[in-house]
Amino acid sequence: MRWMAVLALAPWLAAAAIGATPTAATEVTAEQVVEKNAAARGGAEAWSKIQTMVWVGHMESAHAPVPIMTFVMDQKRPNKTRFEIDAMGQKTVRVFDGAHGWKVQPNRAGGPDTKPYTPQEVTFAFRAQLIDGPLIDYRAKGNVVALEGIDEVEGRKAFRLKVQLASGETDHVWLDAQTFLDIKYERPSYGPSGAPSTVSVFYRGYKTVEGLQIPAVIETPSASGQTPDRMVIERVALNPPLADRIFTQPGAHARRSGTASEAPPGRGFGRIPVTPQTAPAAQAGPTPQDAAARQAEPAPQAAPAADSGPK
Repeated sequence: MRWMAVLALAPWLAAAAIGATPTAATEVTAEQVVEKNAAARGGAEAWSKIQTMVWVGHMESAHAPVPIMTFVMDQKRPNKTRFEIDAMGQKTVRVFDGAHGWKVQPNRAGGPDTKPYTPQEVTFAFRAQLIDGPLIDYRAKGNVVALEGIDEVEGRKAFRLKVQLASGETDHVWLDAQTFLDIKYERPSYGPSGAPSTVSVFYRGYKTVEGLQIPAVIETPSASGQTPDRMVIERVALNPPLADRIFTQPGAHARRSGTASEAPPGRGFGRIPVTPQTAPAAQAGPTPQDAAARQAEPAPQAAPAADSGPK
């Protein structure tokens, strides 16, 4: 199962000052499309003020031992993530501190089994464009954006943008030609054997959270004819206090302090004010974005059976 944490958000507002839909990509420039996208999402300035973000919700997958699993995803600039999945009391955790990553899964004895990220997983997490995505302030991030044309995505016209990341990776983003919100994202991925592939994700059901647009559903298509994996975001917290310690190696603090607790101090979502998000009822086609893309390569596996093991 693949989920991308995280992470690169695709929140965008219904545009009030967007104007008529162009009939050809040559009528607008990439810069103009990106500006409208930022405005639709709530504004680049507003997004620049978001230093931390927490998502709480559940994941649905017909390919996992447990079809519905709860999750909490913490994000902190510049590139820190903590992603926890709980399936029937068994937790799987993926942590990235901006340079190193760790994954924790239950072992056969029921205890935690901690392993470092593989080099591929570190690269994948390091390249993630978290919190505000690759388009907002793209020049400051070292990204290059080009408008390639207009496609039809699920019956809607959409601008296709080529995004050359500062890391050298080339991604593609599709923006609805009427709302200018992200509806599709593609990025390269590599399997355990190094075989290249492409991960696609879709965003749906945008909700307003303190003036920003956040997708309520991120969907990752599976093989043809199979049910897609869905990440349903039910609650969102903007700028909650998140201690840097929660993004360090799981269990390291407990070992140093001589305690058995795996829960790092400074977290506790219960103390964080959150904005309720109404999860849309099962939709014909929810929206996967970078959450799925992020886990296409490494993929935090939910509800591992024994020691088996989002984009």
